[in-house]
Amino acid sequence: MLPHLIPHRAALLALALAAVSPVAEARDLPAAELRALKYYVETGDRRSASAELARLKARYPDWAPPNDLTRIGSGASATDGPGDEANRVWRLIEIGNLEAARGRLDHLKAVHPDWQPPAEMEELLSLAETQAAFDGAIAAGDAPAAIAAVRANPSILRCDRVNNAWQLATMQHKTGDTGAALATYRGVLGSCTDTGVLVATLQKAHSIGTPADTRTLAEFARARRPAARASIDTAEAQLLGAGDAAPSAPARTATARPASRAVAAPSTPPARTVPVAPEAGATPPRGALPDTGDARVASVREAARAGAWAQCLDRSTAPRSVDVLYERGWCAYNQNRSLEALAAFRTVSTSGLDAVVRRDARFGMILAFLANQMTEDAARLAATTDLTDEQRLQVEAVILDQRGVRAFQQDDFRGSITYLDALERLTGGIRRDLAIMRAYAHLNAGDRRTAYRQFEDLHDQLATPETRKGLNAARG
Repeated sequence: MLPHLIPHRAALLALALAAVSPVAEARDLPAAELRALKYYVETGDRRSASAELARLKARYPDWAPPNDLTRIGSGASATDGPGDEANRVWRLIEIGNLEAARGRLDHLKAVHPDWQPPAEMEELLSLAETQAAFDGAIAAGDAPAAIAAVRANPSILRCDRVNNAWQLATMQHKTGDTGAALATYRGVLGSCTDTGVLVATLQKAHSIGTPADTRTLAEFARARRPAARASIDTAEAQLLGAGDAAPSAPARTATARPASRAVAAPSTPPARTVPVAPEAGATPPRGALPDTGDARVASVREAARAGAWAQCLDRSTAPRSVDVLYERGWCAYNQNRSLEALAAFRTVSTSGLDAVVRRDARFGMILAFLANQMTEDAARLAATTDLTDEQRLQVEAVILDQRGVRAFQQDDFRGSITYLDALERLTGGIRRDLAIMRAYAHLNAGDRRTAYRQFEDLHDQLATPETRKGLNAARG
């Protein structure tokens, strides 16, 4: 709940509690000490607020609360910024409560006029708001609104969000503007590097254009992405076929796909063991934060080593040095606050800390990208980072996992099989849910024999309703 939208009952509570100690505050307490009292006041919990107020007065005899408890903590934050309050914005963005996140951010900027929100925070919020507007327009079939959303923030057409471009092209075609739809597909072919995306885009363009359009787009894609020439040539030949006619797709029945998309849910990266930064010598400040100097670093590291992620975040509120921000990044990541972690790691990766720490910060960025399904961003960063063998194995496995799942969801069954086979070769095995999905991919690609064999192997290992359905579907 935003402080400036506190309900009337909370306002009455603040006045009632203020009457207990009408003396103007002599000093303010640390933000961490006041967090519980602020929460109770904002939610109108009079009993808890009274108990917390009594505890604080007993612990800090020389402290007098302000007359208006809704302003509690304003003295400390006026110069230091909103501190832990800013973390609520990150959390609201992560859970998709964008209206509350925007309101909270606007409020913090008004209360702390000298505070500059992290650029990553504003960018992520703006992108999330645009995505929500675009999704709403697509669901409503409102082409002008969808196009307006894209113009407001073209970032939603990035390659890691390629489905947005495909949805936009579909809507453009449905409204009769096939030329604009083909131009959208051309934009994807000119911007993206993933071979599976290029082939899928060419297939979608072929379904609405002429054979000549397909040839033109294929030639454009080859010129822009020579490394994908072989795949593009194969896709073009299959699409045009004999006499420029696209080959008919194999028949698909309801049983030719998993009963639930849950089996295709991308995996999330495993919890990361925190790499502890070595003690760094005195270095000159870089940017907004010095590399070292926050006296809390030992306490923060202690909590991180113990896996006490919430305690680590509490101890590292409003970091005053990059080494503390680094530890906080790992704690935020392991607490499922990957967007906050991404912003922290981005800062650390260009700091003056040890080269190993900067590398591990880039590794953290890659994991945060993957946690948010930003697979291609992760792949690009991994390609330019000298990861350890263990780190690279972990990253490449998740990338192949996500690409395989995404290809299946986009009906690129051959691509899905390629990615999942590569994952199996890389790791020496494959999760059961992915193995089932791969068998369905073979079935939907028309290879019933391979599909049946894979379902049979899975059924022999562990007979389940899923494997029985797969076997029945593969028998035809």
